[in-house]
Amino acid sequence: MFRSEVRVGRIPVTGVQPVIDCGAHPAKAVVGEDIPVRATVFREGHDRLGATAVLYGPSGSEVHRVRMTEGAPGLDEYRAVLRPVDTGPHTFVIEGWSDPVATWQHAATVKIAAGIDVELMLAEGGALFRRAAEDPDRSETDRAVLARAVRGLEDTARDVAERLAAADDPDLAEVLAARPIREFVSPSTEYPLDVQRALAGRGAWYEFFPRSEGAVYHPESGTWTSGDFTTAAERLPAIARMGFDVVYLPPIHPIGRAHRKGPNNTLTAGPQDPGSPWAIGSEDGGHDAIHPELGTVQDFGRFVARAEELGMEVALDLALQCSPDHPWVTEHPEWFTTRVDGSIAYAENPPKKYQDIYPLNFDNDPRGLRRAVLRVVELWVARGVKIFRVDNPHTKPLWFWEWLIAKVHRRHPEVVFLAEAFTRPAMMHALGRAGYQQSYSYFTWRNTRDEIAEYLHEVTAETAAFYRPNFFVNTPDILTEYLQFGGPAAFKIRAVLAALSSPLWGMYSGYELYEHVARPGAEEYIDNEKYEFRPRDYAAAEAEGRSLAPYLTRLNHIRRAHPALQDLQNLTLHEADNEDILVFSKTRRHRAAGWHAAAATGTEDLPDIGPVFPGVEDPSALVEGLPGHADTVIVVVNCNPHDVKEATAHLDLSALDLRPQDLDAEGRFEVEDLITGARWQWSAHNYVRLDPHVEPAHVLRVVRRD
Repeated sequence: MFRSEVRVGRIPVTGVQPVIDCGAHPAKAVVGEDIPVRATVFREGHDRLGATAVLYGPSGSEVHRVRMTEGAPGLDEYRAVLRPVDTGPHTFVIEGWSDPVATWQHAATVKIAAGIDVELMLAEGGALFRRAAEDPDRSETDRAVLARAVRGLEDTARDVAERLAAADDPDLAEVLAARPIREFVSPSTEYPLDVQRALAGRGAWYEFFPRSEGAVYHPESGTWTSGDFTTAAERLPAIARMGFDVVYLPPIHPIGRAHRKGPNNTLTAGPQDPGSPWAIGSEDGGHDAIHPELGTVQDFGRFVARAEELGMEVALDLALQCSPDHPWVTEHPEWFTTRVDGSIAYAENPPKKYQDIYPLNFDNDPRGLRRAVLRVVELWVARGVKIFRVDNPHTKPLWFWEWLIAKVHRRHPEVVFLAEAFTRPAMMHALGRAGYQQSYSYFTWRNTRDEIAEYLHEVTAETAAFYRPNFFVNTPDILTEYLQFGGPAAFKIRAVLAALSSPLWGMYSGYELYEHVARPGAEEYIDNEKYEFRPRDYAAAEAEGRSLAPYLTRLNHIRRAHPALQDLQNLTLHEADNEDILVFSKTRRHRAAGWHAAAATGTEDLPDIGPVFPGVEDPSALVEGLPGHADTVIVVVNCNPHDVKEATAHLDLSALDLRPQDLDAEGRFEVEDLITGARWQWSAHNYVRLDPHVEPAHVLRVVRRD
């Protein structure tokens, strides 16, 4: 009658999350991910209410429905977890509703105990369950359970306590948990959720320069023979054995000669200096071409196929910039910025200057330039590339990325874009809203315990709906002081933190060899591989015990074996009484046949996840002692790479999803260190001693008991 005059339902639902810009952009998710949802649901008066979260798939059909549970008492916040089982555009709704059963149970318990309206309360309960028992959409078995409750409540031959107890029947509770009696159902707005494939939000990345793999120096002539896709492919089995999912290649295109940079970014390059791969374009072609020394399109195709045989995908750098020799410079000078003296502006990031690179200008001919870039992306997708690491996206307009990513996804929804954007938070977050599935992050510069804890809370609890961080521990441009001076322990610590706190992490080759010498006065490697060949003897280093590869392999295998480590928003920070000791845990619940715990957890009957974890066909089968309940990993890290640290770790046991059978008679539970194999009995408060020169971290799995 006055619906157009009001904006709330009979049961108000507000503050729904995850929602981006009032639903203008979809929240991010990957298939099989546990998505925490929450809302404020309230009503007038004292009657009880309930809330349900409902997920709808790409076809509009219902995928998952879950009863929500109350959060902090008195705040009317309700929470649940939704788990999408397929990719594509989803929506979710929060339904608020009146709960007549809970309202009656509360009133009946209080009044009957006080001897007030005893028969009336029992009669109202009988009438409530009778209406439910007459519902033709309920099964015959459920109707029989409801009818039994009616008979018990109305049986005047029993005493009052027995009659009231008929409403406490466990079978009745199970029927109502599966399908509660709901009145005045008030749905929220439908909100979008973009569910993408696993590698959009999960995966371990390994970066290397194909020209360095197999490169040979000839001392007699002082010349180099470049590595190529054939020699680079010989490196792929070792990368796969370490457990990496994505092989990321810097630009593989022809490199310009004009203003080519020499070793360590010097302005003068000799005839044998290969130049920076990011100075794209020469007489051999531009972004659609392959550097002749690396091979042919067919060679690249064989490289991609070999990676796929080993269970990995190839990510390619998409660097929208040109060398002065790029064909676009002469064919489309309007795509660049011309200065008043007639010269084309080169790239600058003061005090850094990149005389060998011309930035693109998207304002002069936006339609022509965007078509050219789309053609380039489509070309590489046709050549087998489904993942693009985009260089400096924050230097291009946001409208362009929103247009390009949407355009590509309409034809190729499997394509993943990673933003290499080390810039202000507003821009990094905006790129996520514009469509980027993942981004580089500030993790690289968060080194102390408190810095790391604060950042982990931010990316897992505050920005995860639109900003998905990829925790790279190093890049060709970034060698932090922590790694320069922390010794081998620093490399272990950073790998543990990156690999186990985030479902996305990455490293640039040489990390496993503890490469740590910086160019004086800079936060980047000396003899930087961006400007020269850098072949490495990984096998010899490992044989001599000078390699971190075995440790990295162990971390990646732990990631694959533990689904809890493959979600972003399930991280809980715990306390430790030492400023260098960081403690966090991650828990993921599995569905078990016949398992019902809706009233307690709001996560009942989670859909099966299937093979959504990179490199794992059946992740639940990999987790020892987990016949369908939960996987919990506790990580305790000494963030100081120099000194032994001791502490008491104080755990929030509610975050560990412990069951009575997981505890011994004294309330302790067993943990196994996945690095060393040691086992201990833990409780809420636990002494730890971590020597960074031996093992800087405990990686503990909670042992579940059947």
